[in-house]
Amino acid sequence: MLSTEFFTDYREVGYPEMTQRFVLLGTTGYHPNDHRQTACMMLPELGIVLDAGSAMYRVTDYLETDTLDIFLTHAHLDHVVGLTFLYDVLAQRALRHVRVHAVAEKLAAIRDHLFAPAIFPVQPPCEFVELVDRFELEDGGCIRNFPLEHPGGSVGYRFDWPDRSLAYVTDTVANTEAEYVSNITGVDTLLHECYFSDKQKELADKTGHSVTTEVAKVAAKAGVGRLFLVHMNPLSTDEDPIGLATAQSIFAKTELTFDRMELKV
Repeated sequence: MLSTEFFTDYREVGYPEMTQRFVLLGTTGYHPNDHRQTACMMLPELGIVLDAGSAMYRVTDYLETDTLDIFLTHAHLDHVVGLTFLYDVLAQRALRHVRVHAVAEKLAAIRDHLFAPAIFPVQPPCEFVELVDRFELEDGGCIRNFPLEHPGGSVGYRFDWPDRSLAYVTDTVANTEAEYVSNITGVDTLLHECYFSDKQKELADKTGHSVTTEVAKVAAKAGVGRLFLVHMNPLSTDEDPIGLATAQSIFAKTELTFDRMELKV
């Protein structure tokens, strides 16, 4: 497994001063393996979760609010199956509300299929909310979304505060000419999917995913502060499944991620 050691002082390596925890609860795609659960990211102090993959059960270990807002990128199972775990989350924490934010057609698919009576007979007590262009955060920041290229459609998210920014891009084909690059330009922290190594570019293009070199090129073109690679192929269980050195040769401030990794943003 990957080492859990990380920078102890971001200022020493030239990163901006940061004030909040960002917890990577699940960092793989498609299905869990013995080391990683599927996509789920969290800002505990704000009660914000990005995607509800199989790592969703870990939310109760970090939640610091009496509300929970879950923002979905799309409705593929590795990003939504954790919604069926909400009963366990609610059994351990009393929450004033749980809201699930997504594009309207994705919410409809979740209601009609994931929570179909024959599959999951009783929907958890959550509210489905159609995604808005701008969502205001209680700490003065905001969340915006933007479209991504992926079979069935997906969205990315950008967080902006007065003094810092963060973007989350998963399930898309990295390309420096892609429209989404303008939406992540200049962010301090970028989490970007890197499902395949460069050797599997043809398969990546076919399935709507990204490879190492192209992700690093996107980060370089967008002028981000640092890049963290997520949503890696669960069949690749090596410590370095995508060729980190290749990415770092293009964009030096690139890191692999692991489950329960905590960043400061």
